[in-house]
Amino acid sequence: MKNKLLQVMPDWIKNPLRQIRNRLHTFFITIYFYGNKRFCPVCGKSSRIFKTAGTTPRQDARCIHCGALERHRFVWLYFLKKTNLFDSIPKKILHVAPEPCFEHKLKDSFGENYITADLQNPHAMVRMDITDIQYPDQYFDVIYCSHVLEHVQDDRKAMREFHRVLKNDGWAILLVPITRDVTYEDPLIIEPEARFKAFGQDDHVRRYGFDYVDRLKDAGFEVIISKVNDLFNTKDAIRMGLTPAAGEIYYCTKQCASS
Repeated sequence: MKNKLLQVMPDWIKNPLRQIRNRLHTFFITIYFYGNKRFCPVCGKSSRIFKTAGTTPRQDARCIHCGALERHRFVWLYFLKKTNLFDSIPKKILHVAPEPCFEHKLKDSFGENYITADLQNPHAMVRMDITDIQYPDQYFDVIYCSHVLEHVQDDRKAMREFHRVLKNDGWAILLVPITRDVTYEDPLIIEPEARFKAFGQDDHVRRYGFDYVDRLKDAGFEVIISKVNDLFNTKDAIRMGLTPAAGEIYYCTKQCASS
């Protein structure tokens, strides 16, 4: 009823009411989550707990301030601790399906050398099919692509394209959800309901297993896998919400770089 009432109101009344509603919502959310038991390394802010999030709801998952999930907090810390991303040397960066919690920070840091790309998101800088990337060989110093390949029919071709456009001394972080021991896919499963049942989401085309790394290697990458407990003790992991849902980091370099 309230939404219908807003719809028939003129904009000069409706817009201020929406602003007031949004501000009140933000105020009460801030009060409810006020505390310092959790810390988000992406935005540098604290809260009592993180918000529940996920298709299958996960408690203590999403930062109330910037929206970062477990995997975002983990990869941001990995950027800081294990890569040369912020060493002040100019880099060309490709960010596929950009996460809002990262996008502005990376844009501020790298300016015109930072490119966001997506096949469907109109807010991305470049419309891109990652199985047919429109950039020349060895163009990017860094490629970051998280939770995209499970949506792509020919993921092996996409991996080869990432390898092609990555500089010989560059690196890529290519993340996917690992939900099985062995990867399962079936191109004959195309209906959304059937895909949801088979793959856990109606726009997924496979469930990846631990053999995901073999696909990366087949594309020409050398891969270093890092888990949360490789970098952090239990106390720090809990405070930053680095639960098993954070997954693993797949840090990829070109095999030719060491030859």
